[in-house]
Amino acid sequence: MLSHTCKTAIKAVIYLASKHDTRTNAGIKEIADYIDASEHTVGKLLQTLVKQNIVNSVKGPSGGFNISPEQLQQPIINIVSSIDGDQVFKECGLGLSRCSSAHPCPIHDEYKVARNLIEELFATNKICDLCKPVSSGAAYLFG
Repeated sequence: MLSHTCKTAIKAVIYLASKHDTRTNAGIKEIADYIDASEHTVGKLLQTLVKQNIVNSVKGPSGGFNISPEQLQQPIINIVSSIDGDQVFKECGLGLSRCSSAHPCPIHDEYKVARNLIEELFATNKICDLCKPVSSGAAYLFG
């Protein structure tokens, strides 16, 4: 359902959220290395996330990216919408362009239920909720 790019953006935000208590900025290379992603991709994603006020960018020698306490309270759906758009929660599970309630695909009704549950999950869980398992060592952002 989510693009690989969107998953990478979520991992980058989780990494920044897990570093929030240290009050330090993280550079693109550091983030890319930790989440096992390309520096180019991470840089482009972070630019998009800064424009959407999901993360912050600081220029200068000790610059990089960070996340504020207010940004930690944002729902995950903000990241998804910024990268994949809102259409991800409306499209057909089989990728058919003419799927609708009037002309459903073979999995339309079941997929709609699952898609709505996932949208609700992303809308109700916050960025800070994602970083707790990573910070505690219970979950990993790579591999």
